[in-house]
Amino acid sequence: MLRFGMYPRVHSLESNQEKEEYLYNYLNSYMYRDLLVFEQIKKPKKVVDLLALLAHQIGKEVAISELSNSLNLSQKTVENYLDILEKMFVLVNIRGFSRNLRKEVTKTSRYYFVDVGLRNALIRSFVPLSIRNDVGELFENWFVMERIKRANNHRRFTGFYFWRTYDQHEIDLVEDLDGRLIGFECKWSHKSRSKAPRDWLQNYPDAGFEAVSSGNWREYLEGNI
Repeated sequence: MLRFGMYPRVHSLESNQEKEEYLYNYLNSYMYRDLLVFEQIKKPKKVVDLLALLAHQIGKEVAISELSNSLNLSQKTVENYLDILEKMFVLVNIRGFSRNLRKEVTKTSRYYFVDVGLRNALIRSFVPLSIRNDVGELFENWFVMERIKRANNHRRFTGFYFWRTYDQHEIDLVEDLDGRLIGFECKWSHKSRSKAPRDWLQNYPDAGFEAVSSGNWREYLEGNI
């Protein structure tokens, strides 16, 4: 799932080569064609370049100005392209969460790929997890999207955010359901021990906190949490 994503068609193919070919074809044919439908997009290749840049920034705040400079496009154009990619269900924008702590970061965004298989096609890498240096980012992206899908499937009107303070304390995913908060910290290694940051505990004492890993993810996607 972390290598080839969650598209149903992928899981009907038997060999890894067939899966790779399908995802490359999806990226280079179907998505490119869909981009041409939008009149605002004059250069579809620039949008693919934008996606390639975001593919290396999973779980990190995105600076529109840096993307603009890298692509030689105006910030307004980059923002427009990002909005279109959200409407095409290629990306999801997660904003910073805050209620009452002045040093919380709220004005930046993190972008996750709706499907990590497409993300891996963009960086042209389907190598096994054992030799990847981005498995942590892949796991975080995958888990965030599966929690979003889970909420939608159960018709739960949940707010999804990340949480970070300016002194670098952070939580990967914060869910707000009817005022009840729960934070998730994603670590691929089940040997990692994650604790809730002190500022989180002090300012949101009634909030939950869960450490998610490769060893326990099922209980957060198949259980009642």
